[in-house]
Amino acid sequence: MALHFEPEEFAARRDRLMLVMAEQKLDAILLFAQESMYWLTGYDTFGFCFFQCLVVKSDGSNVLMTRSADLRQARQTSNIENIVIWADRDNANPAADLRELLNDLDLLGKRIGVEYQTHGLTAANGRKLDEQLAAFGQIVDASGLVDKLRVLKSPAEITYSRKAAELGDEALDAALKLIKAGADEGAILAAMQGAIFAGGGDYPANEFIIGSGEDALLCRYKAGRRKLTKNDQLTLEWAGVYRHYHAAAMRTVLTGKASKRHLELYDAAREALEAVEEAMTPASTFGDVFDAHSRVMEAHDLTRHRLNACGYSQGARFTPSWMDMPMFYSGNPEQIQPDMTLFAHMIIMDSDSGTAMTLGRTYLTTNGAAEPLSRQPLDLIVK
Repeated sequence: MALHFEPEEFAARRDRLMLVMAEQKLDAILLFAQESMYWLTGYDTFGFCFFQCLVVKSDGSNVLMTRSADLRQARQTSNIENIVIWADRDNANPAADLRELLNDLDLLGKRIGVEYQTHGLTAANGRKLDEQLAAFGQIVDASGLVDKLRVLKSPAEITYSRKAAELGDEALDAALKLIKAGADEGAILAAMQGAIFAGGGDYPANEFIIGSGEDALLCRYKAGRRKLTKNDQLTLEWAGVYRHYHAAAMRTVLTGKASKRHLELYDAAREALEAVEEAMTPASTFGDVFDAHSRVMEAHDLTRHRLNACGYSQGARFTPSWMDMPMFYSGNPEQIQPDMTLFAHMIIMDSDSGTAMTLGRTYLTTNGAAEPLSRQPLDLIVK
C-alpha cells in the first residue's frame, strides 16, 4: 500500500469520527466526498466522478463500494480491506446495490448519515439514493461532518502543507524568470506547473488562474493564451500541491511601469492583507477576518471593486476545486483555531479603469499570530 500517513494517524482520525458519530447518534455514515475518503483511509482516486461510497459503521469498520476500475486503486492507496464492486451494465442502479450492502451490514432501520454536499454525489445519483433509502431507516444529512474534522491539521498534515507552500514558492520563482514584455502566458504556466511536478508535487484540484491585459481582472481560468505587452498586468493564482495538500497564493505582476492606479490598488491590497493577518487569531471568527478586509477596502473607497469573500481553508482537496470550508465572508461565526491552514486573498478588480490588483498567501494559525507559509515577500512585482 502507498499510504502517505502512518497507521496511528489514520487510527486517530477514525477515533475522532467515531466520537462525532456517537454524539449525533449515527449508526453509520455514507461518505461520498473524495476528501473524506482520502482523509480517513488514504484512498486516492478521481473515480468519484462515478458512483462510489465508503460506508463507515459506528464501530469503526468500513466497506467501500466502487467500480471495477478502482478496485486496485483502493487496494494500492488505502487501508480499506472490504471492497464491493458494482457492475457497469445497461440500466445499472448502484444506489440499489448500496441498499443491499447496507442490508447485509445489518443497518436496516438504523440511523444513517449521508454526505450530500459534495461533488462526489451528483443530483441524479442523490435522487436514486433517496429513492432506495426512503423506507430503509432514519436518514439524516451529515454533510460537513468530516469536513469540520479535516479543518484542524495534524503535525503530519502541516508538514505536507509546508512542502506545498515551498513548491508554490518555486512555481513563482519559475514564473518570474520568464515574465517580461513578449512572454507567452503558456510558457509561464508550463514553468509554474513544471516546477511543482519537478519538486514531487501533484496536480492542483482546479486549474491555475492566469490572465493578462483585460483578462487580468478574471478570477477564473479560461482557455486561450496571449503574449505580454510592454506595460501589462498579469494576474496569477496558483497553489503548491503535495500529497493533495494545497497552499495557494495570488499575485498581480506588472511589466514595464506601474500606473498610478496600480500603485493605489496595491497599497490597499497590502494594507488589507496585513489587517487580515493580524485578525487571523483564535480571538476572531472567520467573519471577523472578512470584516478586517472590508474595512480597509471601504477606507480606500474600493467596496464596489472587492469580492464578498476574501479566503478560505486549505487542505487535501480533489477536482473540481481546491477551495475548502470554512470561508472568510461576512457574519461567518466559525472560530479561528490553532492548526488551521488558511488562504487569504485580496482581490481588487477595477473594471472602470481596467486595472487589476491581487495579493494573497496561505497561513498556519497558532495560539497567537498566524504564520505565513510562503517565503515570498509581499512587495509589488514590476518586471
